[in-house]
Amino acid sequence: MPDTGRTRISEPETQAAVVGTLAAPPAVPAGLAGARGRATVKGIGLAALGFALFVAVDSLAKLLSAGYPLHQIVFANGVIGLIPLAVLVGLGGGSQRLRTRRLGQHLLRGLFGLATAYSAFFAYARMPLAEAYAIIFAGPLLVTALSVPLLGEVVGWRRWLAISVGFLGVLIMLRPGSGIVSIGALGALSAAVFYALSVTMVRRMAHGESSASFVFYGLGTGVVICGVLLLWDAQPPASADLPLFAAAGLITGCGLICLITAYRIAPVAVVAPFHYTQIVWGVLVGYLVWGDLPHEAAIAGGGLVVASGLYVLHREAVSR
Repeated sequence: MPDTGRTRISEPETQAAVVGTLAAPPAVPAGLAGARGRATVKGIGLAALGFALFVAVDSLAKLLSAGYPLHQIVFANGVIGLIPLAVLVGLGGGSQRLRTRRLGQHLLRGLFGLATAYSAFFAYARMPLAEAYAIIFAGPLLVTALSVPLLGEVVGWRRWLAISVGFLGVLIMLRPGSGIVSIGALGALSAAVFYALSVTMVRRMAHGESSASFVFYGLGTGVVICGVLLLWDAQPPASADLPLFAAAGLITGCGLICLITAYRIAPVAVVAPFHYTQIVWGVLVGYLVWGDLPHEAAIAGGGLVVASGLYVLHREAVSR
């Protein structure tokens, strides 16, 4: 599940001001309302496509992890994933979109993003995709929880209750008292934590930074660090695996472009819930490719995490 830096570009549109207690917001011209409606439908389609593409990337990473070190997979994914981004930047303003005065913060966020990818790929290699997704989806709940001490935001009791229910779902999936906590599940939980830290950094840096800069510096940090690691530990890729490496990287870049565009043209409250469609795709791909089906604890706990995440999204949309 790769980091897109979407908090920067997913702020809801400013609502019309209401003058007086009985005043109504100004009417939206029919043509403008229709254009917004079409943009929302387009955004939903792009988001659904983007999240499906990331399931394909995760599946390819799971296949490649059987024969290659994780840092080699992350490196190739980042290098090739920058190609579609370069095309997007070239068509939309050039390298000026990548300029920043917060290079240090970008690098720190890139480290969190790298840790997210590494932990997630580690989990995918050791457990069914759908079960890993269910745990990683605790990340948005952690983002909301961290927004209080790190961003000074106010979280109401309803969201705290939803966060608590979501964490209960994670405990059900981990089954800490059973003595069978898997190392893959711990990797997925680590991915959720690092994802939350990465998104929190994006929210702190949102103003004055382009969405392309978040993606570029995020992928670039991982490429540099994993490239250094490859000097000591690299596995020459087999010719049959080269198309898999290329496909994973290109799909990553295309998926990021889909999500960047979706969050730019459609409201976050409409687009974000489609993130959870990855569980559906994860179950389908896991069964067809590896014969995996989620166990009862994963279904019960994952259901709580998804329901809690959707409710938190709803409450945040209402608050905004």
